[in-house]
Amino acid sequence: MERWTRFVLRHRLAVLGVWLAVFAAAAWAAFGLSGLLTNRFTLPGTDTHRAENVLRAHFGQRTTGSFTLVARTDGDARRIVPAVRAAAERASRRLPTSQVVSVAAVSPHVVTAQLVSDLEPADSKGHTDAMRRAIGVVPGVETALTGQAAVEHDLDPVFNHDLQVGELYIAIPIAIVLLIFTFGSLAFLVPFAFAAFSIPTTLAIIWIAAHYVQLTTYLQNMVMLIGLGISIDYSLLVVSRYREELRAGHAKEAALVRTMNTAGRAVVFSGTAVAIGLALLLFMPLPFMRGLGFGGLLIPVVSVVAALTVLPVLLWFTAAPLDRVRLVPAAVLEQRWDDEHGFWPTLARFIMRRPVLVASATALFLVVLASPVLDLKLGPGSNHGIPSRLEAVRGLDLLGSAVGEGATAPTDVVVDTGRAAGVRDPRIRGALGELIGRVRSDPETATVVFRPGSAQSVDATGRYVHVQAIGRHEYGTIEALDFVHRLRDEIVPGAGFPEGVRVLAGGGPPSGVDFLHLTYVSFPWLVLGVLLLTYVLLLRAFRSLLLPLKAIVLNLLSIGAAYGVLVAVFRWGWGDWAGLIAYDQVEGWIPVMLFAMLFGLSMDYEVFLVSRMREEWDATGDNDLAVARGLAKTGRLVTAAGLIMFAAFMAFVAGSVVGLQQFGFGLALAILVDVTIVRALLVPSAMKLFGRWNWWLPEPIARVARVPASPLERRPQLRPAGR
Repeated sequence: MERWTRFVLRHRLAVLGVWLAVFAAAAWAAFGLSGLLTNRFTLPGTDTHRAENVLRAHFGQRTTGSFTLVARTDGDARRIVPAVRAAAERASRRLPTSQVVSVAAVSPHVVTAQLVSDLEPADSKGHTDAMRRAIGVVPGVETALTGQAAVEHDLDPVFNHDLQVGELYIAIPIAIVLLIFTFGSLAFLVPFAFAAFSIPTTLAIIWIAAHYVQLTTYLQNMVMLIGLGISIDYSLLVVSRYREELRAGHAKEAALVRTMNTAGRAVVFSGTAVAIGLALLLFMPLPFMRGLGFGGLLIPVVSVVAALTVLPVLLWFTAAPLDRVRLVPAAVLEQRWDDEHGFWPTLARFIMRRPVLVASATALFLVVLASPVLDLKLGPGSNHGIPSRLEAVRGLDLLGSAVGEGATAPTDVVVDTGRAAGVRDPRIRGALGELIGRVRSDPETATVVFRPGSAQSVDATGRYVHVQAIGRHEYGTIEALDFVHRLRDEIVPGAGFPEGVRVLAGGGPPSGVDFLHLTYVSFPWLVLGVLLLTYVLLLRAFRSLLLPLKAIVLNLLSIGAAYGVLVAVFRWGWGDWAGLIAYDQVEGWIPVMLFAMLFGLSMDYEVFLVSRMREEWDATGDNDLAVARGLAKTGRLVTAAGLIMFAAFMAFVAGSVVGLQQFGFGLALAILVDVTIVRALLVPSAMKLFGRWNWWLPEPIARVARVPASPLERRPQLRPAGR
């Protein structure tokens, strides 16, 4: 690290020039990224995916890209069927590959028209406005165009508005105030300069990859959120250490070299830990999650490269001028360098005096927070909690009251008879009748759609049969998911289809079941892999057998607390008073994303804190002194960085969609608990109790890890001059 830093400083103008050129090219590429990303969602290898393929190839439709025109009248619904049909035909002409497959009165006052297409929701939703204009006004009739694609179209501006309000009025103001207070001068601009290099560069690499692989739209938001957080973390650590070295009397170059040899080394291990946590998503069997994993792996790697190259160059040129413009009184800034007084040294001494009390109280508190996780119920998400003012939601409400909430995302049962004209086989016809009868009699079924003479029920070859089951409840509810299990495990086997006939269940509820199965069949094993890799990494970083294990256990406690509070606040409704939307499930993608993001970011703070404690131990050989000094010198930085991320994540909570609220609240609460309870209290108290065992690394393991051994008994190193 020392040789590398001297090389960078010797060629600082060239390094800065290269990064400016990279920034210019990356900014240009990043502007064109949005058009290459998509929010297409597939479930490869599942019955849902196979059913979708049959429906697209043989029936010319894709269930998730369909629309439903709902029309309500105060009179007889049958009298408005012709007018609704005409309106649906006009709308269909605005949707490529579309056709109107049914127009019928579904209640005394409600008529529905079903429009199907071969488009994904990501593509079909862009035609929603044109379709609504084509529908126009039907005299004496209330109309609403709904369906999954229409819901996504109507939600996009809601998401954008909610995030904009959360960022402009919550996250950014709070973050800037905290940065100003923490840095104390115009040096608070350093993280933004750092982010200006790392984030566009990452997005440019993603721009290149997006030409060859399908990547999700949400990747941009994830990269910018994590990239800004990492930029703040690394800048805080490096700038603070650089100031400390200057105060110790070192010249500018020597101070930067010493800074990168200590704080820079911590950044390398920290960035690797973040990358390991987020790379978990790369191995999920869902394409959209793998795309997020690709971005999650890139942003810490690019940030580490930037921290080792452009960050010391930025400090060389700008640190002194920026620090001359103080934004916080000099007395406050000077007090922070007092190792004997002030909040953090006082807290450190208190913990060293009462470690058992602090450790037991904080551990018990975390266990209590995590305990509601035993009541965790996961779901695929639903339309619950979406603002009712949206036209698509109004259509859902009209349809739900007339037919059943599952009408816009029904279950699609596809029967593959195995041969052309197979539907004429009496045995298959008998089994098909039995299947329809069993589905119709199920308590979750509102109605069954099957018309033997329709091209939407039997394909032209007579090989494939399509039966729709409209549920009484929305596709993501527990009742709808339970119906899928009954359908696959009881109803289909009990129908008595002859050998060689294959029955597939796709559409709304089955896609939810398959999503949860795909997500969690591999998730525990991927978590185990992340834990093992992280242990090996931290063993090398901390040169200890015990500290990596302690870090992993405490991280899992933090994440468990976040899961538990999610259950209490949303499933149990404890957050109603604060405007948080109660719902009986946590959306299935949220625990996975929370783990990936929180494990990495929490380990970030652990590396910063324990690396400094390790440095003090190497210098003094006194465990209590090393822990206390490490907390006193880095506690303020870790807490400030965590509070800034807390503010950023709270931007999601300000929204009006339950999924985003759950995600943002889980992230924000976990970070808050991590930097206040875990890092500030539980980590130092546990390390006080462990004593010299903190630093134990036997010689055989040290040889394998290629680091110096750490025996229990050792002499302290002499402190270098000026320390």
